[in-house]
Amino acid sequence: MLGKFADEVKREIKDIPGIKDLKDDYDEARPEIKIEVNREKASLYGLNMTSIASTVRTAINGTTASKFRVGDDEYDITVRLDSAQRENIRLIEDIYLSGKDGAKVPLTSVANVTFSGGIGAINRKDLKRVVTVSANAEGRLGNEVLADVTAKLKNYNLPSGYVISYTGEQEDQQESTDFLSKAFLVSLLLVFFFLVVEFNSIVSPIIIMFTVLLSLIGVLLGLLITDTPFGIIMTGIGVISLGGIVVRNAIILLDFQVELQKRGLSKMESLVQSGMIRLRPVFLTAAATISGLIPLTTGVDFDWRSLSWIIGGENTAFWRPMGVAIIFGLSFATFLTLVVVPAIFYSVTNLVERFRKKKPEPAVELGIKN
Repeated sequence: MLGKFADEVKREIKDIPGIKDLKDDYDEARPEIKIEVNREKASLYGLNMTSIASTVRTAINGTTASKFRVGDDEYDITVRLDSAQRENIRLIEDIYLSGKDGAKVPLTSVANVTFSGGIGAINRKDLKRVVTVSANAEGRLGNEVLADVTAKLKNYNLPSGYVISYTGEQEDQQESTDFLSKAFLVSLLLVFFFLVVEFNSIVSPIIIMFTVLLSLIGVLLGLLITDTPFGIIMTGIGVISLGGIVVRNAIILLDFQVELQKRGLSKMESLVQSGMIRLRPVFLTAAATISGLIPLTTGVDFDWRSLSWIIGGENTAFWRPMGVAIIFGLSFATFLTLVVVPAIFYSVTNLVERFRKKKPEPAVELGIKN
């Protein structure tokens, strides 16, 4: 049944664009001879399962009777039926077994010999028999092809006890997505924890963490502009890296603003001055990071041995999603950090101060006793 279902599934999805090398691992049935022994009849003739199996095995597979030596070489002498007899089921039925008192008992007297098909191999996963239908994607992303396959097989009905599971690349991507999502969340929590410890406040760390959202906008725009597929592994690594890179600029900006405000400047003046003074180091650090990733992303390199430029390295396709994510995410976040973060900080702190002013102070009563 599994082989039949595998063939039906292949017929359903073979015309989907992008599918190549469609195949399954079902091992086709091969002819085999089944010998079912009647234990009661065998006991009447003084035969048992061991003697019957030994005789049939000797006739078909053969038994090593002796050795033949030629010099230092040694060869086995195997005794068995001729190939013409082994391949004829009627002749196999006429094999004689040694019964009581040396009586010759035909095999058909104690066993039922039939010819049928068998399975070459049984594949199992989690103790369940499975058949894997696999294919390669050509000209399209694997996720797009799999989406079409899922839609095509949505209404495919299977008998009770049979199910279709989508594994392979899809399963690996789901595991990678789950792992990278948890890693991204843990990294953000660690960054937020250290920011709270550093600033001794909740408001400033929350505003600083907002830059991570700005970097994600830049990542998506970068992938669209460069027409780069969203790679679960490499793009995910780039996003996680941005979680620790982009907050640095906001930390430099707001930390210096707090220092200027302590020196007597107003909130607005300290924000303007911190932006002007920290503008150069923020741009320089971002530019250094971006410049270092350009060769990796574009595949442009210089071979010092031949003194020539190399364009399109072998591993460019692998590293490109990560490089695009970091370059565009960092560029977008750096530019907006100098504009959006001070504006958000000014608005949020004003709201917090107004809320604190409206909050009534506890009354203190003084009583004087004579």
